[in-house]
Amino acid sequence: MKQDIKKVSIVIPAYNEEKTIEKILKKIINVDLPLKKEIIVVNDGSTDKTEDIVKNFIKTHPNADIKLINKDNGGKGSALKVGIKHSTGDIIIIQDADLEYDPNDYTNLIKPILEGKAKVVYGSRIRKLGNKFSHLSFLIGGLMITLATNLLYFTFLTDEPTCYKVFHKELKDILLNAEGDKFDWEPEITAKILRKGYKIYEVPINYFPRTLKEGKKIRWRDGVDAIITLLKWRFKKF
Repeated sequence: MKQDIKKVSIVIPAYNEEKTIEKILKKIINVDLPLKKEIIVVNDGSTDKTEDIVKNFIKTHPNADIKLINKDNGGKGSALKVGIKHSTGDIIIIQDADLEYDPNDYTNLIKPILEGKAKVVYGSRIRKLGNKFSHLSFLIGGLMITLATNLLYFTFLTDEPTCYKVFHKELKDILLNAEGDKFDWEPEITAKILRKGYKIYEVPINYFPRTLKEGKKIRWRDGVDAIITLLKWRFKKF
């Protein structure tokens, strides 16, 4: 393990996730890692009990390093930028507040960075056999975004829209200076990372999709916006 890497920051944007936020926090604190864990929950203007649940969880788990940051609703990208700004870890993991992604995958996600093989790691749902998607349209949409990424940036990703994006802290400026405040933050930082010459390392991850009825927030128009964002940052100076 690289000696200069001692802490991982897990940044969780949360908007109306009262049904799952406590469960995901329990999963995270129970994961055994060779690094200190810093958990940053950014409450993005939730109107349900998300804030109260997180506050209570912090009180009942005093030994866990958990921070709650409240902000007005601005979208996933805006919440992530706030969380990343307050992070102090050497590695940053993006974690959704639902239960679609399994924190038990953290070990494999941080391994390439710890071994000095990569500065950026994406968890690929496609590379893990047996994963299912809640609807065919979500699978096709994700594949189209990934194809656009590969064609525009001459790379070979299998899952660009994955939630599990992991970064060495040296990429912080790219993450914080992104213009996107909503779901477009993700394709924007992917584009900029690739244009800066970083290789994105992929590892297989588990995936347990939820439906729109269960609270899934992404829609088809977000996929269109993602492709437009990829096109925009292929040529725009930054």
